[in-house]
Amino acid sequence: MTNQPNRKIVLFPPIDEKRLHVLRESAGDVPVVNCLSDEEAHLEIADATGFYGKITPSLLSASKRLSWVQSPTASLEHYIFPELIEHPCQLSNMRGIFGDVIADHVMGLVLMAARNLHIYVRQQSEGDWLPVGGQSTHSTLFDGPGQEKDIDRAHLHLSDCTLGVVGVGGIGSEICRRAKAFRLNILGVDPVCRLVEEINLPVWPTERLDELLAVSDFVVIAAPHTPATEGLFGPEQFRRMKSSAWLINVGRGVIVQLDALTDALQSGEIGGAALDVLEQEPLPKNHPLWSLRNVIITPHVAAASPKIPERHLEQLAENVRRHCAGEPPLTLVDKSSWF
Repeated sequence: MTNQPNRKIVLFPPIDEKRLHVLRESAGDVPVVNCLSDEEAHLEIADATGFYGKITPSLLSASKRLSWVQSPTASLEHYIFPELIEHPCQLSNMRGIFGDVIADHVMGLVLMAARNLHIYVRQQSEGDWLPVGGQSTHSTLFDGPGQEKDIDRAHLHLSDCTLGVVGVGGIGSEICRRAKAFRLNILGVDPVCRLVEEINLPVWPTERLDELLAVSDFVVIAAPHTPATEGLFGPEQFRRMKSSAWLINVGRGVIVQLDALTDALQSGEIGGAALDVLEQEPLPKNHPLWSLRNVIITPHVAAASPKIPERHLEQLAENVRRHCAGEPPLTLVDKSSWF
């Protein structure tokens, strides 16, 4: 690797020795300074060209040559600030390492809702052998035309359902690919219109969100927190959804107005909700969502996987290598849009 002259990378807060060794190997002969204190970081960043960690307005103002900042997270709502947006440096994030993991979580929630597994798990603790929509497991038997049982209608057939994805980036695209394997009809909206490869899905512009809401049996939010998405789902959006539809949120909690969602669920305006993220975390123990049978709550774990730490380090090391070689980072961010 041929490094660009006079490059220098500052890390703060400091990282462990194992990861530091990997980054220094990726940097070649470019100095990588693992700062142990805020004071040291302020001194070292003066002539640094790259930075990894938690940048602050004070650190940014102390820099003279900074051209690249790497966020340790994919989401940027707690990272971006006005001076960073205006600064000429490039910003990269950690997107792309969570897609398959979160998509697996989403499909688990879809299956739970479609097959009423969330209800059966609760009934198990009570020793309650009662199919949803029926009095006996034998009521699932089909007796001939016109003899369908309530239990049959209480369980969804996925290939008859439509799944709408709000935010078809790396995570949303993986959700669409998995949903296709279950033969769901798929729709997606995103500020960046693209074609989801492998399944030949054209993504609609966000202006068509209302159309998506009107026909989707599952509405999956996989969008990041940005100025455009904060509070995006409120009373009007729930009114536009099918009364049987489920909302699934694995994006960011602030995208969904918690009070409006609670009202929609309690009134039966929508069919249910599966929530890994909420506007208020953790959700208070006395909140009514805990007790609703048509709600599934997981504690912000959709991205949990033993694969994530190693992917995180691999992507960071590659972006370090690219900076030292004078190449743009893999995961360049539009700072003004927060993604």
